[in-house]
Amino acid sequence: MTLNYITLVTYLVLLMVVGAVFSKMNKNVSDFARGGAQGTWWMVGTSMFMGGISAFTFTGNASAAFLSGPTFLVLYLANCVGLAICIVIGPWFRQTRAITWADVIKERFHVSVEQFSVYFSLILQPVGAATQLYALAIFMSAILGLPTSYFILGLGLIVVFYSTTGGRWAVMATDFVQGLVLFALTVLVFFLALHKVGGIESFFSYFSDPRFADDFKFVKSSGQFPEDKFTWKWIAVVFILQLQGYVNLNTVGRFLSAKDSRHARWAAIWACFLMLIGTLVWFLPPMVSRFLYSDEVMNLAIKEPATASYAVIAQHLLPNGLMGLMLAAMLGATMSSMDTGLNSVAGVVVNNIIPRLRKKSGKQPLNDKTNIRLCRLVTILLGVYIIFVSLLLALQKGLALFDAYLMIAAIVGLPLSMPMLLGLWIPKLHWKAYFIIIGAAITPSIYFVIRSSIFGEVWPIQDRLLWIYALSFLGVALSWRFWKHGTDAYKKQVQRFYEKMHRPVDFNKEIGESRDSEQCKILGWTTLILGSLIFLYLLAANSLSGRLQIAALGAFITSIGFILIYYSKRYKKGQ
Repeated sequence: MTLNYITLVTYLVLLMVVGAVFSKMNKNVSDFARGGAQGTWWMVGTSMFMGGISAFTFTGNASAAFLSGPTFLVLYLANCVGLAICIVIGPWFRQTRAITWADVIKERFHVSVEQFSVYFSLILQPVGAATQLYALAIFMSAILGLPTSYFILGLGLIVVFYSTTGGRWAVMATDFVQGLVLFALTVLVFFLALHKVGGIESFFSYFSDPRFADDFKFVKSSGQFPEDKFTWKWIAVVFILQLQGYVNLNTVGRFLSAKDSRHARWAAIWACFLMLIGTLVWFLPPMVSRFLYSDEVMNLAIKEPATASYAVIAQHLLPNGLMGLMLAAMLGATMSSMDTGLNSVAGVVVNNIIPRLRKKSGKQPLNDKTNIRLCRLVTILLGVYIIFVSLLLALQKGLALFDAYLMIAAIVGLPLSMPMLLGLWIPKLHWKAYFIIIGAAITPSIYFVIRSSIFGEVWPIQDRLLWIYALSFLGVALSWRFWKHGTDAYKKQVQRFYEKMHRPVDFNKEIGESRDSEQCKILGWTTLILGSLIFLYLLAANSLSGRLQIAALGAFITSIGFILIYYSKRYKKGQ
């Protein structure tokens, strides 16, 4: 246990040092919010991949794998399909040339839509980040045995410090380091779990075991799980819900950091590849945990024992010392997921709210130095809000973590994202349609809240979503006349937006300064140091097999460091 604490502290210190180094690149709001649009494809793609996972992946989603087998993998299949589509539309998003996603909304729709979206994001996006922080606290509580609320406060403050000092550059940089460590560790856990269960053939043989057969059918029977989860209707609707998160204008922020159109496309390819491999390796261990350690998991003294299924099997299988590294990687993954709730929202406040308020009051724009200070102040305030919401989640008793994520997305997130989805694919959608579509789409959510809170009735997520989609398209039909009678000026604005979105970015002309060498050099040395530190675990008490696993992990990460250092020198010569 002491070794786990030492590992965790050392890893966090290393990440904060990296954040401090990259924070020097923050000269203005563009640097803080999107890394100055100078990110290489491998850095942006890894950050995008890490933004799609967190400790929730290994708690809430692992719980679903433990309880219901492979059905919930539909979520990650949707992620892979969505990232595959982003290979085409990712360059479009980069080609908007926006600093924040709010800039895109203003250009596509109207300033009133931009302001409405921004103010709502101040309330809603941190809620998603709070869910991720709560998931991480559950994971670490299961491993280290301290109350969940302690970890929410402690880890929340660390995340706030990290996000405040580093900005987007630090987030992308540490995402790469964390992604490398997390990926290597989870692949190791995958092979160890597969070996423990007796191989692929033995693994699948458990699916026909009478103890697990019903729960591990891919399609469940109606009534088998609460709210008819994991039935055909649930699978179809949840797949669409997850896919929608990649193919709407809200997704634009994932690509704004890329250098140009080509880097945006390769970032999507790289993220898709990583997500596909991750989907294959992350969720076998919690299923093996169900087969081999079910009693141990379910007897844990925590509110949702199944959320600790991945932690339990990792503790059993990883060599002595590496569990601390796994905890550190979980922290890193959640930090990347919380970026939307912190850095990007802070950038929107400073870039899209404050300038408009100052203009209305007749004040001059602020300089870059003041804007950076404001970005950090807003990040701190948002961080306090996230910690508060996460503590509220920890206090509630009747809502499962896996369901909480889907409920937030379905009740509020989906209605607000419908205009963003339709606005990308339907050019002749007037800005007034934005409010009509939201009004129509949110009606089922309001009905659900009333039905649930007053009458105590349950309305399954798959049924709610079908009504949201149906009423959204009704909203489009009702608002069609606004485009027909719209002004020529607005129609030209929309036309210019789509023309710009489909015009490739010329990095040399539009950005100019390349930081490829710096990215490779800093991350290369960081990775090299981290890989070298992993070799120190060879001194811990382990079997020969455990020492070989540690040596392989250290060698892999160290080799990546050498490769990055080599390319940093090549980039520098090329400059």
